[in-house]
Amino acid sequence: MDKVLMSNKPSRKKAILKDLKVNYAVYLMAIPVIAYFIIFHYIPMGGVLMAFQDYSIKKGILGSKWVGFQHFQTFFSSVYFWRLLRNTLLISFYGLLFSFPLPIIFALCLNEVRNKHFKKTIQTISYLPYFISLVVVVAILKDFTKADGVITQLVEALGGEGGALIANPKWFRTLYIGSNLWQHLGYNSIIFISALSQIDPELYEAARIDGAGRWKQTLYITLPGIASTIVIMLILRLGQIMNVGYEKVILMYSPATYETADVISSYVCRVGIVDSNYSYSTAVNLFNSVVNFIVIYIANWTSRKFGETSLW
Repeated sequence: MDKVLMSNKPSRKKAILKDLKVNYAVYLMAIPVIAYFIIFHYIPMGGVLMAFQDYSIKKGILGSKWVGFQHFQTFFSSVYFWRLLRNTLLISFYGLLFSFPLPIIFALCLNEVRNKHFKKTIQTISYLPYFISLVVVVAILKDFTKADGVITQLVEALGGEGGALIANPKWFRTLYIGSNLWQHLGYNSIIFISALSQIDPELYEAARIDGAGRWKQTLYITLPGIASTIVIMLILRLGQIMNVGYEKVILMYSPATYETADVISSYVCRVGIVDSNYSYSTAVNLFNSVVNFIVIYIANWTSRKFGETSLW
């Protein structure tokens, strides 16, 4: 047995060396990617220790005083905790409710378009907003929702309340999610359009012969054909339930809208960068990440238990 194992070792080494010689270009291209993840993702993970320290720039991570879970207790007992948690979850929930299914519906509608030129035109138009800078998008949004803006005047004409909508706390979530939907609808539908193109056309041909209309074809062929893609994307989306982009929130909000606009990520940015409270902001962000991990783990476990699709 030992002789067999010894004889297998040289053959494995030869196989590895042969693979390196044949695919050396692929491995060379992989080096920058691996280096990127090590430098910008794995090495910074050491900074998690700051969440349990009274971090000082002069003393560094190794020299700073250890305080345990003090920062977590401070955050949980803070007057801002429930407001931040509520705003984060509500914006994420409404975003999931509207921004997740609509790209699927959009992809299904495009799949039914038979005119290729018209289809490509619609796709191009829907993709373009994604490439507009976030700063520009927010600037347009502010201009349209100021006191005499186009959207504000339309709301007033329909019987809504007047005044600048961008400064109205009741309208913040609607404007945030609506502008997100406009900017990302086309781009988010790409993966579903790609999944639709993988469905065997012969299935539709057989369904038409059996007398199935478009609705039944969509219900019994199209949706089951992209079900695994939908489940995977849903799991990934649930894993970001606590991630509300602070960049757009900071660009949009003002003291007048803090009550509904302030989320955990914007709070972390404000406390960590503006107030230079690095340990406390790290603790808050770590709490955010742990919740995301628990949610994605539960979602993946549920999908694996009751279906055949999962991330791992």
